[in-house]
Amino acid sequence: MKKQTFNKVFGSGKVGIGVIHLAPLPGSPGYGGDLDAIVGKAAMEAGTMEKAGFGGLIVENYGDIPFHSAEVGPETIASMALVVKAVRDAVKIPIGVNVLRNDAGAALAIAGVCGAQFVRVNVLVGAFVTSEGLIEGKPAEVLRLRDALAPGCLVFADIMVKHGAPLATTTISEDALDAAERGMADCVIVTGRRTGRPPSAGELTEAGDALARGTRQVPLLVGSGAYPSNLESLLDVADGVIVGSYMRKGGVAGAELDLDRAREMGGLVAKYAGKAGK
Repeated sequence: MKKQTFNKVFGSGKVGIGVIHLAPLPGSPGYGGDLDAIVGKAAMEAGTMEKAGFGGLIVENYGDIPFHSAEVGPETIASMALVVKAVRDAVKIPIGVNVLRNDAGAALAIAGVCGAQFVRVNVLVGAFVTSEGLIEGKPAEVLRLRDALAPGCLVFADIMVKHGAPLATTTISEDALDAAERGMADCVIVTGRRTGRPPSAGELTEAGDALARGTRQVPLLVGSGAYPSNLESLLDVADGVIVGSYMRKGGVAGAELDLDRAREMGGLVAKYAGKAGK
């Protein structure tokens, strides 16, 4: 799949994708015992972000720290399915699923059942040492599962994933090309090294240049560290941004949604998208 497929889902302009940070779900250490409240809050946040102007949303189990390195429990899958279905019913914009830390199979199953249009896979290719241990990409399994469980669902792949370091020496351009060409990702995501931090200008440009000369010219998104002060420069290179932390109270990931910040970022994405084009 190339950019045309991405554009069929998100349109032809630059896109802003808002992140719904879920509170701890059943089975996680911090679960508070009220799943209905989590579901309702997610649906409310989805509606708020859609009205703010975001072109897509992604639901992730951000509160389930510490994360499993690979497969999550059935209780997490069941809980997230309830949330994603509620979000899907609440809005008309595209919905994605990210099951942390790297359960692509669970994300695809949820997407297939609930009608989500994309999944985010933190490690699709390569191997990374993370706080959860060694995480290995399994693109052959992921792409076959996609065709079996959620045909047509887009696979977004992080490169040089945050909170991790590659097991082997590599460069961001090599990782970008491997994700697009050997991992067959439909979209590549570049981030900073930690939550809320942007990639450097050099990293962003290097990844963009690599994808532009590759055999599968897939879109490039910035997956962390988008703020009003740097949004225009990010969108000059990338096809869109995934916004999570900035829209929360105090800019803290996982905190309450700040309506003013959400409106600000939604409006700015629309403004800069019009200036930058595609």
